[in-house]
Order: sequence, then C-alpha cells, then structure tokens
Amino acid sequence: MRSNLVFSAVIVILLSTTISWAQSLGSFRGSVQSRTAAGVPGANVRLLNTNLSTVSDAQGQFLLNNVPAGHYTVQVSAVGFATLTRTVRLPEEENDLVIQLTESAAQLDEVVVSAQKVEEDLQRVPASITALTSRQVQEYRLWSQRDLTGIIPNLFSSDPGDNRNLTSIRGISTTSYDPAVATYIDGVNQFTLDTYLPELLDVERIEVLRGPQGTLYGRNAMGGVINIITRQPGNTTSGYAALDFGNYGQQRYSLGIRTPLIKDKLFLGAAGLFRKQDGFYTNTFNNTNFDRQQVFVGNYYLRYLVNPRWNLTLNAKHSANRNYGAFPLASSIEEALANPFEVNQNSVGKMIDNTFNGSFIVNHTGPAFNFTSQTAYQSNYRIYNQPLDGDFSPIDGVSIVNNYGKDWNKVKVLTQEIRFNSPASTTSNFQWIAGAYGFFHDNPVKVGTHFGEDAEMVGAPFPNFTSININDGESYGAAFFGQGTYALRPNLELTAGLRYDYEHRKQAIRGEFQPDGDESMVVLPDTSSTASFKAFSPKASLAYHFSENYHLYGSYSRGFRTGGITQLSSDPSQPPLFAYDPEYSNNYEIGLKTAFLQNRVTANFSAFYTQVTDAQVPTLVLPEAIIITRNVGELESKGVELELNATPAKGLEASYSLGYTDAKYTSLTGSADGEEVNLEGNKQIFTPDVTSMLALQYGYGLGANQNVRLVLRGEWRYLGKQYFDLANQLSQDGFSTFNARVGVQAKRYEVFFWGRNLSDEKYIDYAYNFGAVRLGNPATYGVSLRANF
Repeated sequence: MRSNLVFSAVIVILLSTTISWAQSLGSFRGSVQSRTAAGVPGANVRLLNTNLSTVSDAQGQFLLNNVPAGHYTVQVSAVGFATLTRTVRLPEEENDLVIQLTESAAQLDEVVVSAQKVEEDLQRVPASITALTSRQVQEYRLWSQRDLTGIIPNLFSSDPGDNRNLTSIRGISTTSYDPAVATYIDGVNQFTLDTYLPELLDVERIEVLRGPQGTLYGRNAMGGVINIITRQPGNTTSGYAALDFGNYGQQRYSLGIRTPLIKDKLFLGAAGLFRKQDGFYTNTFNNTNFDRQQVFVGNYYLRYLVNPRWNLTLNAKHSANRNYGAFPLASSIEEALANPFEVNQNSVGKMIDNTFNGSFIVNHTGPAFNFTSQTAYQSNYRIYNQPLDGDFSPIDGVSIVNNYGKDWNKVKVLTQEIRFNSPASTTSNFQWIAGAYGFFHDNPVKVGTHFGEDAEMVGAPFPNFTSININDGESYGAAFFGQGTYALRPNLELTAGLRYDYEHRKQAIRGEFQPDGDESMVVLPDTSSTASFKAFSPKASLAYHFSENYHLYGSYSRGFRTGGITQLSSDPSQPPLFAYDPEYSNNYEIGLKTAFLQNRVTANFSAFYTQVTDAQVPTLVLPEAIIITRNVGELESKGVELELNATPAKGLEASYSLGYTDAKYTSLTGSADGEEVNLEGNKQIFTPDVTSMLALQYGYGLGANQNVRLVLRGEWRYLGKQYFDLANQLSQDGFSTFNARVGVQAKRYEVFFWGRNLSDEKYIDYAYNFGAVRLGNPATYGVSLRANF
C-alpha cells in the first residue's frame, strides 16, 4: 500500500513538472545586426547549456521555438565578427531582441568555456584557464597538442620520439604512462599515454586549465586539464578543405563536413586528416631518411535531437600512425648538438600504432535539472613490425621486440560518467553539479629484449638470445563527485566541491628466456600482486566580481595521481610487483581577470603555490624502456602567470603570455652506482623556469568592400632553462624560436605562407635520464591553402 502511494506521488510530481514545463514554453526571436544596423546572415545563435540553437536568415532574423521560461546566456557568433554573449530572460521580455556584433578586427571575442563541465563565461570562472578558439588554432598553426608549448603559461609538452606527448604544467610533470595532466577530447578522458589522440583535427576550441582539477576531473589531473572540443554538426551545412605543404616532404590534407540529414532532427559530421613527412633525421648507417611518418585520423559524428530536451550523440575517432624509424635519438647531448639530426642505428623497423576512441552521449535539459550520460571505449594497438634499435648505435647489441600477436600490447579502456546539474533556466542563487564515474582498464604487455652478436659490448654474458618480460595489468575504479556555487551576494560567489576516488589494480608478471632459433623457457613463473588506492579531492574558491569586467578570486584545490604496481624488467636491482602510493598535492591560487576599453583589451594574472607529497619518481630501465616508479620525494612549486590580449588599432591584434615556475624538491632520494644520493633542492624535470610568447598580427583590407584581407603575423617564443634528469646533470639553457605567417584571407578561402623556428635554433626537446636525446624540430616552412563552405 505504502509503495503504491509513493509511486502515485512520483507520477503526480512528474506529470505536474511536465505540464508546468509544457505550459511555460515560448519563443525567442530577434535579429543580429552589425554596428551599422545591417542584418548579419548566417549568425549562430545558441542558448548555452541547452540543445537549442538556430541560424539567422538573410536579413539577420532568427527564431527559436519551444523555449522554457527562465534566465539564459545566449551566445552569438558570425564570420568576421567578435563572438558575443548576453544574459536574457525568456520568453517574457526578450522577444524581438536586437543583438549588435562588432568586427573581429576591432574587438576581442567573448569566450565561453566548459571547464567546470557547464558552459560559462571564461572571465567569470575562478580558475586559471586559457582558451583558444578555432580561429586561433589556425593562426598558431597547431597541428599537435605539443604545439601548445609557449602559448600557454607554464605549460611544456614534448615528444620522446614515438609521437606521444609528455606534458607538464606548473612543475607537475608527466613522467610515466599515468599522466599528470589529463587530456579530454569531446568530454572523453584520454585515459593513458597509449590511448590518447595527439593530432588536432577540426577543432572548435581548446581549453587549458592550470592547477589541480581533481574534484570534477579526478585521477591524474594534478597539473591541470587540456580540454579539446571539436566541431559538431547542426542545422546548417558547412565544412572545409585544407592542403598544407612544407619542406622535409611535409604534406597534410584535411577535409570536414557538417550537415543536417533531417532538419531539426538528425545531423552528420565527418572530418579526416592525412599527414606525412620524410623525417627530419638522416640515418648515417644506411644514408636513409629516418622518422618518416604517415598518419591518418578520422572524427565522425551522428547526432539525433529527439526533442528540444533530449539529445543523443554517437562519436567515433581513430588514428593510424605509421612511423619508419621511431625514436630518433642521439646517445648524448654533445653528440646531438655536434651532429644535429643524424642517427646511426642498424635496426630500423616500422612502428604500427592504431588507436580507436568511441563514445555515446545522452543529454537531457529540463526545468528541474540537466542530465548527461557518457559511455566511452578506447583501444590502442602498437607494435614494431621488426625489432627496433635499443642501443641507438650501429652495433648488433640490443633491439626491442613486441610483435607477439593481437592478444598482447593492445590496451583497452571502458569508461562511464553520469552527471546531473542545475538547469540552464534557473534563477536560483545556487548552481550545482554532481555525478559518478567508473572505468575498467586492460593492459597486456609483452616485450622482448634481443641481444645480438655484439651483446657483450653492452654487458650481456653471451650473445643471440631474447629476454621476454610479460606484464599483464588490469585495473578498475569508481568515483563520486559534487560541486556547488552559491551567490552570497550579487557580486560574491562561494564554490565548494568534493570527489572520492577508489581504484583497484592487479599486475601479473612472467619472465621467459629464448635462445635464437629455439623455443622460449620460463625463468620466472607466473606471479601476481594487487593493490587498492583511494583519495578525497576537495576544492574551494571565493570569487568577487567588482563589475562585469573585473573579477578577483582565491582558491584551494587538492590533486591526486593514482598509485600503481611496478612492472617486471631485466634489471635485478628493480624488483617487480612493488606497490607505490598515490601522489597528492595542495594548491593555493589567487587571480585577477580584467577586460577594458570596450573589450578591446583583456589582462589576466594569477599566482600559485603547490606542495606535492609522496612524489612519484620514475626510473627508466633499459633496454626495454620500462618505467619503475617509487615514492621518494616531496616537491614545492610556486610561480606567476600573465596573459594579455588586445586590439590596439583596427586590424592589429597582440597577444602576450608569460609564465614563471620555481619547482624544486624539498626532499628527494636518488641512486647512483648502487648507492643512495640526497638530491634535495634539485629542480623538477621537464619544467622550464620561464615560458613566454609574443604574437603580433595585422590584417589590411583589400578592394572596395575590403572583403579580402592581407594578413601578416609574427611570433616570438622563449623557454627558460630546464632539466631532464633528477640529478640535474642533463639540461637545456633558455632559447628563443621565431615563427611567421603571411597570406591572403577571404570569407571562403585563404592562402598562407608560413615558417617555424626560422632562426633554425638547435635545442633539446626531450632527453632520457640515461642521456639519449631528441632535438626539437629544425627550421620548417611551407604553404597552406584552405576553402570554407
């Protein structure tokens, strides 16, 4: 009886809510105009945090039906105009609204970000965030995530030689396959360095959040989050085709299209990219090009708008990378600089690297709450078709083998996130978000280290055998999180949040010995170990809004990088199945965000202090390149950041970013020659003390209507001194690079000539702690052609 009453009550509440929602539906109409009151056709009009959007007609008029009553933020964007956001109350007061846009050459965009998993004005978010629009992605010529180095204050990203990016922010560095900086693409966590997609394709926006983001993003977001949003299809047909050619045989072809299959219901989006290059290196062993690459990337959307409240999105991404000569490494810094872009390797194979990333998203917007469910699957299969050189020399010493069939070296990840948050139309002083997250990770690794005829030269007891290490890892975990923002006063907001993470890991190992031409034999039988980790990640911030253009905030946040179990290696001094603890950080930050001169200038400043306990310090074990991790340190990082953007004159744009980080270990124990060494006071690795970038761009209108512009752009980037090993013996002094871009731009097409590292600066991009070195790219130049439709 009681259950029937409860059920009846629930039905009554749901029906009353539905009827109330239906009765409050209305329309939102208006027009988009230029400053001269001319209608702007083709302008995108979107209500943030809803599924409602439309496009203005030939006269600039727009209409949105089925809009529930309430307060909204409307975003309006159009080609050639600065993006504008405005708060409106619908539908009672804002019908026949006139929205005036300013030319982009005379005003900065008002940027919307989803850093807190809801769409909001960048300047009002109480956190250090840099957002790059699709236009800026093209202007900076960002082809890979590592190209963000220097643009984002205190961010450094480099390629160790296999087209993967190791990224650090504010001295929190990625040094293993568990990242310190989380990457999300269209809301999907790129779980490990294996499963993520480094190429940038058809990007709508890139957001970089600096500092721990554990409350909303969870594990491995200690340094921050790189949030990449690609273009999604809508009610209008649009697309592009782009061609890029450069020296060293660089070629890049990309194509994208977005179109409605059924107007207001079913939408399709597809984009593809093919990139190849001859390689920057020469292998003097056989006088051939080294590090030749061919990459094919795809991104596909199918979106179904059930009704104005329910939206279903199916997305699939994939990458097929073929590298003929991965790991272009010199044996030392001295060797790399004395003979730049030369290697001498006798064993060269093809790296086959296939990655898939798929997701299904259900989104609901309603009068009581918004709901999002995201189910994602990721996989990566990476092998070498023949052994790769492991001693980076012409001797037949060591080579790496991992082609043991489809059951090995294929990483699989399944994730599920469910979120609820306050509705877009709410007028409450309290905004909230809550949810749950779960994952399963399968990582079967089988790697062989082959010792050839010259094995004794690298310390092996005899030649012609393979040492095979099997590390079969599984993990699963769950998390629950919530965050709320309460307006204490109209200009004072308090935000607080908490997340709980639980993770369980299992590692199974086996060691085998295989003489050349014979069967393998087990030398270490199957052994396994398990470990569990948990963490609470709180966050609190206070934001004071002096006015619409001046925002001050202070925040505290806790970071968490998961623990793990060490793998089996050929080094007997590094015992396997040793569990290491999670790494934690406490971050304190203050910041000021400003905009003035009618949004012609924005200036954002922040200062931070971070303490890291139980620091995970990795050791690279050769020749199989396995990371052995220990908790042996405590780190202190402090610094400041500045970002300036301005349009000082019509057609002239200026951007400047500056980051300073002082990151050093207050406690650190290392090892040298089998003995412990005190490394207290040493600097953190992969952390330039200064990052700086100055960009100037000028556009000059051509012709009577000035619909065609001549664009000139120059960039100066500076990276300060950094270290590559914890002993601080391997380093790179500060250096500068210069980039330029000049061309002609119209509404539908553009042609640009570009150059990067024009001074041909020789610098270390990545160095392993045993001394092997990869240089940064040499001077490159080329031409880019793009057509928009």
